Formats: sequence, structure tokens, C-alpha cells
Amino acid sequence: MSGLLAGKRVLVTGVLTDDSLAFGVARLAQDQGAEVVLTSFGRAMSLTRRVARHLSPAPEVLELDVTEAGDVARVAGWIDDRWGGQLDAVLHSVGYAPPSCLGGGFLDAPWEDVAQALQVSAFSLKTLTAGLLGQLRAVGGASVVALDFDNRVAWPGYDWMGVAKSALESTARYLARDLGPDRIRVNLVSAGPIRTVAARSIPGFSRFEDVWGERAPLGWSMTDSEPVARACVALLSDWFPMTTGELVHVDGGYHAMGA
Repeated sequence: MSGLLAGKRVLVTGVLTDDSLAFGVARLAQDQGAEVVLTSFGRAMSLTRRVARHLSPAPEVLELDVTEAGDVARVAGWIDDRWGGQLDAVLHSVGYAPPSCLGGGFLDAPWEDVAQALQVSAFSLKTLTAGLLGQLRAVGGASVVALDFDNRVAWPGYDWMGVAKSALESTARYLARDLGPDRIRVNLVSAGPIRTVAARSIPGFSRFEDVWGERAPLGWSMTDSEPVARACVALLSDWFPMTTGELVHVDGGYHAMGA
């Protein structure tokens, strides 16, 4: 078998429907030779299992609540039992903010809700990476990639999720620093807006659609996740052996334009 990920074993979080960015990464990773396992939890498990059947071969779906250390430990045990402890790459595609944290209520969101947004959307990158550290170290050159939305500026309606994404970016840099000696790379892919279930839950998301394609010099499709998947798979592979702590924009160049 040939491909960028031939012989690799990859854990993919965040697949909910077949328009999820994580689904596009999982499908392309398989096309590039990887063996893939998905994670989900709670009521979303049934949705993830259903969409997993659209992949070939259909991967197993493991239960993983990123706020529960026990779940991470069980995933690590599955990797030990089923994959002989080999974990070459992880895609972190996890994010959540309670309704109070989105849509213009920035000044009113209570700490309890903000704390949940930060734990699920940012701290979980540390939780997941640290919990799977033994399996990542074992391969002598692993990769962790997190999906991001660049937060060097304030976005309409994004509010505390924007703060959480900024925390995610900083978390990735510190993980890159601490895990570099173990040959574990940690990078982020900042995707332009795609019409996913998660995106549609953000109040005012349509405002991004109105301007993105006009300002991005390469143009932008709200329904094509393939460019994002390609960037993630490249970073998950061995083709970027000396790149870590990096934020790669896949947004048609929107981020570089001033007006």
C-alpha cells in the first residue's frame, strides 16, 4: 500500500456528520493508507457510528469524553490492545461553548460556562495528548494536529469560543515545546468557514459567508473541505518532520488581507 500515511495508525476525533471537517480528514487519511479509529461520546455516538459506515473500511468508534480522564485512559488501553501500542497521529477536532458564550453576550457569560468552553475546546488538547503520550512516544516520530479558527482578531458572535481558540493555539505551542524532545510534533490548521453542523450553531455565521469569498484572493468554497483535509493529512504524515508549533492557514488567503 502506498500513500502519505501508509502503515500509519491515526486517531480522529470530532466526526459527527459527513460534512464534518474531521470526516474529510478521516476519509483522506484512509485514502493515503492509514488505519483509522474514530471517537465520539454520549448521544452523538449513534451519529458517528452511522457516518463511519460511509468510510471504507468502516472504522471502529470509541467512546471519548475529553473532560473525562477515564475515557482517555480507556482509549489508550484500546490502542495498546488492538494496535500494539502504536499511535502515529492524532487529529483534535473538538470544540464546544454553551449558548451564553456565543452570539453577542460576551459581557454576560458566567464563568461556569466560560470554563466549560475553555476545557472542552482548549484544555482538551493537553488532556488528549498527555493521556496518549506513551503511545505517541512509542513510534519515535508522531504528529498531533488540531483544527482551529484563527483568533488574532475578534469575530462577530464568536465571543468566548474565540477566546478558547486563542487558548488552543497557545496550548499547541507549549505542547510543541515540551514534546519536541520526544519527536512529537504539534501543529494547528486554521480553516476558513465551512458549512458544518458546528459552524451553523454559531449565531451570525452567515456573515462570514457574505465576505469570505470576496476577500480571499484564492476564493473560498463553504462546502469544500478537501483543502483543509489535505493540509491536515500532510501535517499528520512524515512530510513535515521539522515543523512544530505552527499555525497553517487554509482559508483562501483571507487572513493576509487587510481589506
